[in-house]
Parts: sequence; structure tokens; C-alpha cells
Amino acid sequence: MSNTGSTGSTGLSGRSVIVTGAASGIGRATALRFAAEGAKVVVADLNAEAAKDTVAAIEAAGGTGLAVAGDLSDPAVVADVVAQTVASFGGIDVLVNNAGIMDTMTAAADVTDAEWERVLRINLTAPFALTRAVLPHMLEAGRGAIVNTASEASLRGSAAGTAYTVSKHGVLGLTRSLAVMYRDKGIRTNAIAPGGTITNIQHSMAGLDTEGHGPRTVGAYMGNVGRAAEADEQAAAIVFLASDAASNINGVILPVDNGWSAV
Repeated sequence: MSNTGSTGSTGLSGRSVIVTGAASGIGRATALRFAAEGAKVVVADLNAEAAKDTVAAIEAAGGTGLAVAGDLSDPAVVADVVAQTVASFGGIDVLVNNAGIMDTMTAAADVTDAEWERVLRINLTAPFALTRAVLPHMLEAGRGAIVNTASEASLRGSAAGTAYTVSKHGVLGLTRSLAVMYRDKGIRTNAIAPGGTITNIQHSMAGLDTEGHGPRTVGAYMGNVGRAAEADEQAAAIVFLASDAASNINGVILPVDNGWSAV
């Protein structure tokens, strides 16, 4: 957090922020950046111990954090995250829907029902459910910022398998719908579309058949990925979009991909 000290221009000091998938990778980097700006951060993640580690890092740097563990595709966990945030911090100013999993690069003919359901449930249904639960609190306050983590796979059909590509295209639709529906209510919704980034999301690709039709087809297009980003580079974009510095930015899908989407 030492390189992300508050500039005083973000307006995030004292605000209540939920970051999902905040135990590692982009989510952890994002939680640390928000805390460095003076925000009170709820670290929501499936991994309870790793979530506590993120909170410990926040508190060691003088920030305020709260760990809430559970599977966000479970409605009871969604309700718990919202309830604990409101009870601890008095409201919800910012929601970052970051948690997600990768698929196994599977082409449509080879996608199992289990893979399709799991990827869509975690990557799209869970962000929708948490957003729906948070909106009444933002509407009551008359303001709010939502930032979704989409993907390069939101912008093209050649960056992942069928299930992941569909789920992340859905995140774009969710982002744009929210931006239109609630722009007159003081709520902004934007998304980042990360390119290659050094995180642990690849761990969810266990069982990848490198000789399968999907991986072989997608692999042919991966030469334009370019330099992989650090998680903190993605976090910087998320925090900016949630901040007052982006007060008139709404409905934007921001590629953070070293120009991959421009190729």
C-alpha cells in the first residue's frame, strides 16, 4: 500500500466499499488501494483465511477492513455480505464485482452442463445478485458506484472458452443496463476489461485438455496478448472508476490490456 497513498482527490475517504474475490489477485490489490485512499473495505471471498490475511494487511497499514467469507452464488451469503457491511460501516457506497473463475477453454460442443452452470453462476449470476441486494442502499443514499471486472473475453470470441466468453459478455450487458437504469439516481456503473494479468485464476482451469478443439482454436489467437499486467495495474483502474475523479464516467467498458483490444 505504500505506493498508493491518497491524493485527496478521489473522494473515497470514509466511504464503504465491498470488493469480491478480494483474498487474492486483482481483488486483493483493489482492496488495498481502496483502503489506502481511506475507504472502509469489506473483503468478500470464498477463502476465509486468505480474506482475513487481506484485512490484516489493510489494518497493518492503518486502514479499516472486514472479512466476510462465503460462496457469493449462495443468496444467503449475498444477504450476509450486505447486512454485515451496513451494520459495520453504515451503508454501501461502492461495489466491486470482481470474483470470477475461468473455464477450460472448451468449445460449445464440448461444454458440460456442470461447467456451463458453474461458470455462469459465479461470473454472472452472483454479481447480478449482489448488485440487486446493494442497490436499495445506494438508492436510499442517492449515490453509489459499481465497478465490474469483465474481461478481454467480453470484447471478442477468441480469448477464452464458450462458457467464460458468454459469462463475461453478460457482465457487459449488466454494466450497461445498470448505467442506463440508474444514471438519474446518482449511481454510476462501469467495468474494466483486463487482458493478460498475473493472478491465480488459472487454478480454476484444472482439467484443461490442451489438445481439445477449444484450447487449440483459442491458442492460435493468443499471440497478441502482449505484456501481462500486474494485479495492481487493474486495481488502479477500478479505484479510479469508483472515485470522484470519474464522476461523469458511466457505462464505460475500459480495456486494461496493453492494447490487446486495439490489435
